[in-house]
This record gives sequence, C-alpha cells and structure tokens, in this order.
Amino acid sequence: MHSPNLQPRVYVIEDWQNGGFGIYIHWPFCLSKCPYCDFNSHVRGNVDHTEWKHALLSELRHAAQLTPDRSVQSIFFGGGTPSLMAADTVGSIIDEVAKLWRIGNDVEITLEANPTSVEADKFLDFNKAGVNRISMGIQALNDIDLKRLGRLHTTKEALQAFDIAKNNFSRVSFDLIYARQDQTIENWQHELTQALDLTVDHLSLYQLTIEENTRFGALYKRGNLGGLPNDNLAADLYLATDEICANAGLDCYEISNYARKGSESKHNLVYWRYGDYIGIGPGAHGRITLDGVKHATITPMSPETWLKQVQTNGFAFKTSETISKSDQGEEYLMMSLRLAEGTDLERFQTLTGHTLDADKIKMLTDEGLVSCENNRLVASPSGRMVLNAVLKELLI
Repeated sequence: MHSPNLQPRVYVIEDWQNGGFGIYIHWPFCLSKCPYCDFNSHVRGNVDHTEWKHALLSELRHAAQLTPDRSVQSIFFGGGTPSLMAADTVGSIIDEVAKLWRIGNDVEITLEANPTSVEADKFLDFNKAGVNRISMGIQALNDIDLKRLGRLHTTKEALQAFDIAKNNFSRVSFDLIYARQDQTIENWQHELTQALDLTVDHLSLYQLTIEENTRFGALYKRGNLGGLPNDNLAADLYLATDEICANAGLDCYEISNYARKGSESKHNLVYWRYGDYIGIGPGAHGRITLDGVKHATITPMSPETWLKQVQTNGFAFKTSETISKSDQGEEYLMMSLRLAEGTDLERFQTLTGHTLDADKIKMLTDEGLVSCENNRLVASPSGRMVLNAVLKELLI
C-alpha cells in the first residue's frame, strides 16, 4: 500500500508570539480614590459580586472564541482594588481560563492587593483559588506620606500584610512611590533599603507623576501642591534607586521594575515585549492578533455601562480598526526600549518594512543615551530618564 501524499502542515509564526499571551482582568472598585490615581477606579457602596462574576466569565468566553488554541503565560487581576473581590470570583475566573485556553504549571497568576488587615486576611483564600503571586500597593513606608497619598493603611499594617503574603505565596512584589513631596535622597535611601531588607525578589518603583484629572492635579494647577522635587533631584532619586537596587541584587529589567534573575513579572514582559493580551472588565484595553492582523480592543470605562452591555450582548469589548504595520513598529519600539534587553531591530524592520535612521542612532549613542550591539538597541540609564525625548528623536 502506498501512503497518501500528505502535504506538510505549515506553522506560521506571528509577531505577537515574540512576546507571548496574557489575560488582564480589571476590577474597577476601590474603598476610596487616591489623590494621585488616574486609573479607571470607582468607589461604590454596593457591588453584587455574583452578578460581576458572571459578567467577567461571559466576556472571557467571548474573548476565547476570538483567540482559540493559545497558551496563557500570565493572568493578572488589576484595578481598582482586586483584593476586594470575592475569592470565589477569582477562583472561578482562573478555572474558566484553564478551560478556554491552555495554561501550564508555570503560569503566573498575579493579584494586586492593598495591605489593609481586612484584605490580608483573604490571602489564604486567594491562594486556594489559584493565585500564585501577590503585588501589594504599599506605596510608602512612613505614615506621614501614606496619609498624604490617601492610603488607608499604616506602615505597621503594611509590614504585617507583607508577612502574611510571604507565608501564603512564593512570589510577593510590592509598589513604592518616590519623588514625593519633601522627600530627600537620604529619606528615600533609608526607605528603599528598608524595603530591600524584607528579602523581596521584585519591586515596582514609580516616580510620582501629577496627572491632570486627579485631586493632586487640581491642587498642582492651583499652586497648592508644594514640596515636589525639581528635575535635578528627580533624576538623582532615579539614579539612586538604580544603584541601591543593583547593590541588593535586583536588576532594573524595565524602567520602573526591579527583580532578581528569574523573578521578573511575566505579565509585564508580555506587555513590554509587545505580545498579545486580552483586556477584560471596565476600561481594560488589549492587543490581539486575528488572522494575522493586529487589533486594539477597548471597553467602556463606566462599570455600570460595561455591566449592562455584557448582560445584554454577552460581552462589552470592541476591536478597533486594525493597527498598521508602521504603528505596530512604533508601539513595539516604545514598549521594548523600556526594557533592559531593549529593541530587536530586525523585528522592528520586519514589522515596519524599514530600518531606524542609523545617523540618529549614532547621535544618541554618542550622547550616551543608547547603545547598539548585536542588532539590539538599548537605552542607557541616562537614556531611560529622558526616554520620551529619545523616542521622539527616533520616530521623527
């Protein structure tokens, strides 16, 4: 018998596979609105957790119909304040993702949490639900600044919550904000050293930025937000942050994220390596490749509008017009230059059909803002401090 003349199956490698595939779940509710926060977060007296669970599961199922047969590297519960979610809702979402896509034993499942005692008491339940990584919004390690930042916890509560998290999860990260009002380099060095002494393997360290549609933004506009650092002090704080973390063994793998080798956030890397990600929930955005074409996805910002649309249609997110190859290249450059590994120039060329201007790269290299070796463009520490200017030069 002769075997039939079977044609070999052709596997097409799509660009998103360079970055992987993740799922972001947005829980939009908070107990209070922080004065610096411009995220899509809302204070509500009553939330029907069962109603919200069914809606989130419904939108997940719709997303899976668009992106079948994929492997999930990361599930991230963000907000808002996801630690206000019922553990049953979190567990149901994780279980549903496992039914709809492939997930491996090494999948990273992160939940953002506030370090109040009430939420810390739920950590064991979140662990049982399937969460394997906690990201805590501590923000400061002194009570005066915590109050200024509108946080509802004290330093003591934060440290107690961190201990509870370490007892329940093998991976715990937390956020701190620096370049705060009246903060000196000495203050920040002491605070950051205290954080590193907790033997964390991942820190997210953000400079305070004054966003327009926030309480801080309104105060700043009226000239009532004093004590903010000037540009020179802000730069010194950034360089001190890099140095202190490096001495403690945490590398700056992304502009605002520091980790020991192997402890980098997989979810962060999906974003910055320009992979595909599903955005579920009010205000969540995403990037998904359908039939070889990259799309942006958007959802309504209002929790009530989002919920009503899901209950009516089964989903609320919409795919926008396609993202052009040129815009994909621009987005990839903007994302990847934030990473210590930098930009793969061959991938950029494949996306856009053209190369970056060699003379501009040389000029930026001569100024010490970037380096270029083995076809990878990397922003230096000095370059990361003025990354918007570097990108503007490259993309003109």
